[in-house]
Amino acid sequence: MELGQYQIVLVNLEPTIGSEINKTRPCVIVSPDEMNIHLRTVIIAPMTTKSRSYPTRVRVKRNKESGWVVIDQLRTIDKQRIINILGVLSPVEINKTKRILREMLVD
Repeated sequence: MELGQYQIVLVNLEPTIGSEINKTRPCVIVSPDEMNIHLRTVIIAPMTTKSRSYPTRVRVKRNKESGWVVIDQLRTIDKQRIINILGVLSPVEINKTKRILREMLVD
């Protein structure tokens, strides 16, 4: 399975501890393609349908359902946790995700 940055994948996040987002759910791959090709791990941001508008979350729409990319819950996972590929973020959603990642981690 070839994995790319900003793809939406179904991931088994169990086991989790405390306030970490749990269960099997869609997640967005945020690690760059160079890492995704060469490493056995990827960096993901979980998605949820239940959230509020926080500065670290991106609103997305998939199959007529609204949800959020929860960038404040970034996690590195082994590729074995990925069940399948569900789609990819839109260009607008990618730009919002990049902006939040820069604000959180670089600026």
